[in-house]
Amino acid sequence: MTVLPDSTHARLHRHFAQRIAHQARELLAIWQRLREHPWGAAEHAALESANQRLARSAERLEQVEYLLLAMALAQTLQCARQETSPNADIVAELDRLMHKLSRSALRHDDVLANTPLPLSPAPVYLLLKNAAQAEQLADQLETFGVAAIALGSYASAQAALHTQPPSALLVDVDFQGNLEGLAVAQRLIEQLPVAAPLLFYRFEEADTATRLAAVRVGGRAFINAALEAPRLLETLESLAQVARYAPYRVLVIDDSPAQARHTARMLGNAGILARPLSDPMRTFAEIAEFQPDLLLLDLYMPHCSGPELARVIRQNERYMGLPIIYLSAEQDLDKQLDALTDGGDDFLVKPVRSRQLITTVRNRAERARQLGARMVRDSLTGLFNHTYILQQLDDCITRAQRDGQPLCFAMLDIDHFKKVNDTHGHPMGDRVIKSLALFLGQRLRKTDFIGRYGGEEFAIVMPATELAAASEVLDDIRQRFAGILYPAAPQDLRCTFSAGVVQMSEKTDSLVLAALADDALYRAKAQGRNCVVAAG
Repeated sequence: MTVLPDSTHARLHRHFAQRIAHQARELLAIWQRLREHPWGAAEHAALESANQRLARSAERLEQVEYLLLAMALAQTLQCARQETSPNADIVAELDRLMHKLSRSALRHDDVLANTPLPLSPAPVYLLLKNAAQAEQLADQLETFGVAAIALGSYASAQAALHTQPPSALLVDVDFQGNLEGLAVAQRLIEQLPVAAPLLFYRFEEADTATRLAAVRVGGRAFINAALEAPRLLETLESLAQVARYAPYRVLVIDDSPAQARHTARMLGNAGILARPLSDPMRTFAEIAEFQPDLLLLDLYMPHCSGPELARVIRQNERYMGLPIIYLSAEQDLDKQLDALTDGGDDFLVKPVRSRQLITTVRNRAERARQLGARMVRDSLTGLFNHTYILQQLDDCITRAQRDGQPLCFAMLDIDHFKKVNDTHGHPMGDRVIKSLALFLGQRLRKTDFIGRYGGEEFAIVMPATELAAASEVLDDIRQRFAGILYPAAPQDLRCTFSAGVVQMSEKTDSLVLAALADDALYRAKAQGRNCVVAAG
């Protein structure tokens, strides 16, 4: 029997882990797309096919947890097949299983512990005029967990394409000659079996004619600045549109249980997770538990009218932006306008057409999510802002204490950041901050909460995590982040960070945790920086 060397075992281990991760990501991506389109035979078949691939790989690689998840998904999809379109209960169960799959795919203690979910299982092809620059960029992308191949000629690119289609192509417009990259890219794109984003790059400033020619060839983006892995990854992620896959959540409030269930079924048939509520006095309890994106509210109810309930909801600052749509048989325009004055956003008259209801709900819910994200996100990094990350810490502490689960909180600070700004300028400082934000988002789990605490400081809430595991993960991220190279003059720049991490005790609150993590961070700096210190 041939015994494989340890390095080969390690590579096989990573390969198998990545295969599971890729198939999980494919399944989650299909689920995400179903938020935007009505269910049909094609969508159902795509979900079943992706789930079968996940099940086969999990069985072959003896990954019991993923096999059980795939079996549960298959059973739920079988129930959905028996329906004309899945009802709200089926959508809710699929959503629960998808969230579980998402959490499992990046959990610290399983086979995927150090395997981030890349943008795609296929590599990014790099066709740059400067071969050394292409190799360096490929190495940097590998640091972020994204496969990349530097190709030096059209022939080598063509051969690679027939071996494995790329997830994206980055082509220098001057590859193999002045503006020759445009023609090379066009020939390669025509041979692709599966469409992939095409990006162009030019070191010198590109004029409008060059950019127009790139668009006509099929270019989706044009990079005309320093070519760095973080910047390229940001562009690729925006093109891939890897976003939330969770369906919209709608709370239907109507004193008629039959009418509330009917409306919820209409929404459920379109892949929207709807919960009926016939007792308006339970509204706040349901909102807190269900966390809806939108409320559908009856106008006339005993003991509490729709406008009265809307005014009460609007008095709570947390729900000022929650969309409220009235759904009523009231035909009087003046009464409709009065209701809208009392906190409503839209008015639909019963009986409402299914398509009108679904389109209105989707548009309002999506806009609310976008506006909500702007309110709680930092504009530079896209991470949670200072206020919201502390709110998340409070919420996670409450859940952890209720469920008897561990929880860790960490604070990170980029080392000698003032020197970076003073030596290389604030634009370089912003690039370093954004790259660390991107790096943390890729290396941490989906269930972790990451925020920009202020300036060059970051905060991380890590539910269901022991102190030793949190320290190990953060130290691995610290070592990998130190390998990122930022092109700069007179010499390229590398940055590091220090971190302090603390585990919640039985009666700890958010203020105490933040103070302890800050103290641990201070000790990390005192020990020479570029290290992780655990409190206690």
